Amino acid sequence: MTTPVGRVVIIGAGPGDPGLITARGLRLLGEADVVVYDRAVERMLRWAAPRAERIAAGSPAERDTAQDAISMLLAEKAREGHLVARLKWGDPFVFDSGAKEAMFLFDQRIPFEIVPGVPAAIAASAYAGVPATYPGAGDALVLLRGQENIADPVASVDWRAMAAIDGTLTCFATGVAASIVLQRMIDAGCAPDTPAAFIEHGTLPAQHTLSGSAATLAASVAAESREPGLLVVGKVAGLREHLRWFDDRPLFGKRIVVTRTLEQAGELTDALEALGAQVLQVPTLRIEAPDDPEAIDRAAASVADYNWIVFQSANAATRFLDALLGGPLDLRALGRVLVCATGPSTADRLAAAGIRPDTVVAEVGAADRLAEALEAHGPFTGRRVLVVRPDVLRDAVSRELERLGAIVTELVAYRTEPVSPDTPGVQDLYRQLLDGRIDAVTFTSPMAVRRFTEMIGPEQAADLLNTTTVAAIGPVTAAAAADLGIESPLVPDTHTVRGLVQALVEQFRSG
Repeated sequence: MTTPVGRVVIIGAGPGDPGLITARGLRLLGEADVVVYDRAVERMLRWAAPRAERIAAGSPAERDTAQDAISMLLAEKAREGHLVARLKWGDPFVFDSGAKEAMFLFDQRIPFEIVPGVPAAIAASAYAGVPATYPGAGDALVLLRGQENIADPVASVDWRAMAAIDGTLTCFATGVAASIVLQRMIDAGCAPDTPAAFIEHGTLPAQHTLSGSAATLAASVAAESREPGLLVVGKVAGLREHLRWFDDRPLFGKRIVVTRTLEQAGELTDALEALGAQVLQVPTLRIEAPDDPEAIDRAAASVADYNWIVFQSANAATRFLDALLGGPLDLRALGRVLVCATGPSTADRLAAAGIRPDTVVAEVGAADRLAEALEAHGPFTGRRVLVVRPDVLRDAVSRELERLGAIVTELVAYRTEPVSPDTPGVQDLYRQLLDGRIDAVTFTSPMAVRRFTEMIGPEQAADLLNTTTVAAIGPVTAAAAADLGIESPLVPDTHTVRGLVQALVEQFRSG
């Protein structure tokens, strides 16, 4: 039997900020069986399906031989019947190889689709407060091919024509090439005092902008810039000080570590990045199936037998609801069951599924407060309670509920395994802490603190963390940090992700 041919969607991911991918691109990325991506847009993989095969394809500008290999790879994966997402930096049809890949697929009779992206020349300048056009700043916008790779020659164009244009010239190039472009513009008649800007890492938290005149940038950009960036020449570059917004946000440029698992890190990561932070996701543990994977299915099938369900983490709630909806029952089975969520993120996960918890305990690990919250709904003697938790949480909640007379069933929804200290992410974090390049480390549970200490090393962890800001989501987590020798952890007034982010904003504003 012949396997039906799949198709390839060539998606422009924009210049780096994950929020700039189009709605259609996002949907197709989430549906893809295979994702072939430029390394420059690796951040977008957070939205790929967990099951998807992920293949790194190199930088935005590939050499010819590598480009041919990528085109053949796309065709091969499509012939296997897969939906293939080719995730490309910027826009696939603007100074990119997207058209070449599409032409190869056409010749091979492979179905394909193009999803445009936001071009770097437009987005990076906007994030730097430099409009591509402005009334009174000329009527032309020129996109000039630059020197994306250091081995490429600077474009050979009519420089007198470029210098005479009344408008804006943009060029993605290395600092050395930008200096050459500026000097050739000046030599061809461009006024030396024409405003100019050079934007590195455009749209990302590491964005850095050099501003000045064409003459001053020509003299300095090669020495001051080590990364490729967007060169903008024209009157619009003089508007930056009035229109800058991205690099004026309260956490801009701050390097903040998020220690949550990748499955849980999204909310905190997004909130920090929205305020300009450069987030390093360094999970302290990974999630695995429980020792008895069928136990959760049995518990879900008999959920109506319980008076209470206590969910002790957002992942525990997700896994239980998946088991419930994957079996013969649906949410109506919870009709007479009272629900408790520990932690706001757990409550949010339940709310997203259409379940409003009857009570929410602010922080994981506070067994006495959880018991008090449940007892407020009536006597507990003889009540049947299902506690759904990860393996790492101790049974303190169950013991406290049994003390009140409840009949408790514990369900371990998943196991957590420590992350090896030898992984590249951990090694990189260690070096950055040692070099004083980390501005804050966040913890959202006591277990995260303990796992972090094991991961970095018990002797080094406290010393390194005491050189930076440690932010704990609540007092129980802060106490765990203090027990390990971490001095004066930052604790928000509101023990939520939003409160944690606001506490960091106030900390850096005052500091």
